[in-house]
Amino acid sequence: MTLITSVSGIRGTIGGKREKNLTPPDVVRFTAGYASWVIRKTGFSKPKVVVGRDARVSGPMVKQLVLGTLTGMGVDILDIDLATTPTVEMTVIHESADGGIIITASHNPYEWNALKLLNQHGEFLSAVDGEEIVRLARKQEFDYAIAENLGTITYDAAWNMKHIDHILALPEVDREAIKKAGFKVIVDCVNSVGGVVIPELLRSLGIREVIKLYCEPTGEFPHNPEPLPENLTELSHLVTESGAHVGFVVDPDVDRLAIVSENGECFGEEYTLVAIADYILSRQAGNTVSNLSSSRALKDITEKHGGAYSASAVGEVHVVEQMKKTDAIIGGEGNGGIIFPALHYGRDALVGIALFLSFMAREKVACSQLRKRYPEYHIGKEKIEVSEHFDFNAFKRTLKEEYKEAEISELDGIRFDFHDGWVHIRKSNTEPVIRVIAETSSEDRSNDLTKAILTKLK
Repeated sequence: MTLITSVSGIRGTIGGKREKNLTPPDVVRFTAGYASWVIRKTGFSKPKVVVGRDARVSGPMVKQLVLGTLTGMGVDILDIDLATTPTVEMTVIHESADGGIIITASHNPYEWNALKLLNQHGEFLSAVDGEEIVRLARKQEFDYAIAENLGTITYDAAWNMKHIDHILALPEVDREAIKKAGFKVIVDCVNSVGGVVIPELLRSLGIREVIKLYCEPTGEFPHNPEPLPENLTELSHLVTESGAHVGFVVDPDVDRLAIVSENGECFGEEYTLVAIADYILSRQAGNTVSNLSSSRALKDITEKHGGAYSASAVGEVHVVEQMKKTDAIIGGEGNGGIIFPALHYGRDALVGIALFLSFMAREKVACSQLRKRYPEYHIGKEKIEVSEHFDFNAFKRTLKEEYKEAEISELDGIRFDFHDGWVHIRKSNTEPVIRVIAETSSEDRSNDLTKAILTKLK
């Protein structure tokens, strides 16, 4: 059982002992710490915070604790209930709120939940701000409001449709081309909040035939909710059996997008961003950003279009920071996370679907043919659980001795670049694990690199 605090928020397994897991007292103190931070940051005695959640079974319980704590701190709440992470981010922006809390553990399994915390820009917090909230929570440096200053709760269930409307208004989203293409689309929403909004998005885009797979927002995940190839076998079979043009799958909070081609083959989560960036850059010159664990195919595509590519540390907040520095017009992460600043600075599977379908429709090519346009790199991803006493810095020193010939970056964990590829080793922000990611032009070489690191870790 685990409780993790990081730039990705407060995340843990439900139940168990206080301060070791995500228990009701932990939800209360971290929510109160966040409320205190918002009050201090804004200078407002009654700031406004947006709250939304995915469909996890523990979501209603956690939400009641969050709502009660925020109102007890004197914070006014806009409760949009079942909503995707990007929808909450957009709501903060357009409602001029002072922050937001998304109750979701993203791709983590059923027993997990989390508080993802947003600033007034609808973006994840910086490391400095996150550390301050953790300090306030742990030291309980906050005062609750007196009776006449309690916060209020306003409910608004319309923001899922408002999010869709903002996507439809983008000039890059070609509804006419999509409608003329006559696509048949299958979507797997792992019985979470995507099932509420994605079928509606597809209908609004003019998709006449939408096949829904696990779109009931029960929170009972039918398979591992992380959108990786090994978890998409049922979707792949259904795409080929039904004659669908494309299949989409999202994680429980809909900030990651994976694609299955008409032949049942996975498009590759790394190539979700690559293809959409190719579409955007074909319409407008500009720069791109992804994190150090993402495929170099994005760099290839960016330079082909005359733009400049740069890498950031892993984590949405770091990607966004680098995108702003370089004025990037598209960016994201190799886990299927698309960030399109023309809409908002947040990973958004909804806009990813709309842009990908626009690309397919305008190019008039099958999904599998689109995939063949891009460099064939092989990326291997492994992870291993480690104890809280694991000395990662000592391990990095060992690796630096082993791979002296490589170009080394310690921006995030440690990354070694070789003439034929790279390997990145880092501590996860969301799980008690070390992640090992390697990419080369050879599947065997990538697997050998990850296995060699895992052997050293063990």
